[in-house]
Amino acid sequence: MRSALPAIVCVSAVCLSTACVVVDSQGHITREEKRFRVTGTPDLRLTTFDGAIEIRAGEGREVVVEIEKRGPSKETVDRLQVEATQESNRIDVEVKRPEGDAVFFGMGRHHVSPTAKLIVTMPKHGNVVAKSGDGSIRIDAVHGRLELRTGDGSIRANDVGGQEILDTHDGSVVLDGVDGDVDLTTGDGSVSVSGTPGALRVKTGDGSITLRADQGTVMKEDWSVTTGDGGVTLYLPSDFAADVDAHTGDGAIRSDLDITGGNSDDHERRSLRGRLGSGGKTLKIRTSDGAIRLKAS
Repeated sequence: MRSALPAIVCVSAVCLSTACVVVDSQGHITREEKRFRVTGTPDLRLTTFDGAIEIRAGEGREVVVEIEKRGPSKETVDRLQVEATQESNRIDVEVKRPEGDAVFFGMGRHHVSPTAKLIVTMPKHGNVVAKSGDGSIRIDAVHGRLELRTGDGSIRANDVGGQEILDTHDGSVVLDGVDGDVDLTTGDGSVSVSGTPGALRVKTGDGSITLRADQGTVMKEDWSVTTGDGGVTLYLPSDFAADVDAHTGDGAIRSDLDITGGNSDDHERRSLRGRLGSGGKTLKIRTSDGAIRLKAS
């Protein structure tokens, strides 16, 4: 009787790299691990043409990159090319699309392209550029300059700090426990941000936006919160200071906050300008179609 368990073959090449092959009902999976030792702040460049990227903080001064390659057969997986280089504290790992890769539909033909997922463990403080042509990106507990871009997929970041640049053409974005400057864009998807951002620019072409600013949040520069189609809800602390400039093309603005110098006597309106706290930097809020809510956090 054939065993129902997947067949696993593991090969250890050197102390810095291992490979593992798994064959199961879902096709062929190959896992390869690469290890890099750094002496200073790591500078990572991670790229995969199709697949998710997961990054988390670990202990020590080592960067570990696990490459999980999947495909319908060994032949398709073997066509994936991985380039990994290190120069001082800069590390580049790229999974390239196989030459001649194509998508087939109809008449029993289907997508035969393999995918490659990157799972990374790195020091807590470091710089990251992560790019996926088609796949989600997640990062946890890393502080530095973080640039996360995907052509199609969600982005999740938790307990991150420094400078955060997040961009997806199609997918939701969730940013929890942020401390630093945020530049966030999605072509289509909802957005949720919480923490103590200093600089903030949030834009979605189609989706709701929720912002929760923690106590002690101070605007370093003007903020911009914009959606083409969706509601906007901001939770702001009692000590928050800003000059508010809000407008909706089709909807109402409701504020539970004490905004002075504007049309704050109107319970519902499409435009609201006024001073929150002692005022200062401009908090610009725009939606073409949706309600705007300002609430106390």
